[in-house]
Amino acid sequence: MAILAGVGFSSCAPSTPQTRIAKEPEKFAALGRKEQELVQQGQISRGMSRDAVTLAWGFPNRRFEGSGKSKPTERWDYSGLRPVYSTHFSGGFRYGYGGYGPYGRGGYPYGGLGYGPDMIYIPERYASVWFVNRQVDSWERAR
Repeated sequence: MAILAGVGFSSCAPSTPQTRIAKEPEKFAALGRKEQELVQQGQISRGMSRDAVTLAWGFPNRRFEGSGKSKPTERWDYSGLRPVYSTHFSGGFRYGYGGYGPYGRGGYPYGGLGYGPDMIYIPERYASVWFVNRQVDSWERAR
């Protein structure tokens, strides 16, 4: 049981350049010295390979393929979830218990008003990397 809990908690651990390098040391060793230094700092630069970007920033959430000036292009988008806090007001009749009870399929009616805090998560892109011929051409990152 303790092993399962450990595996569960380790899967929630944040991914850093150091953890990605430890998982794929052969990819890191194949990089040039300058790329290795940038990857260790979690940075990317023009001309880097896709392996170097994966080690520095991780795998993208979405990938787009295309063509520009007769060359293959690719865009990697990195995104996360941003919490949005609000309040809600609800009122009227609510029904419970599904299809059970003397009131048929709707269940038991009761009146109710409600007001309270609410939080939803919306997806938000925070970085993109553009590749031309499998090398970084440009990138952007939210501050």
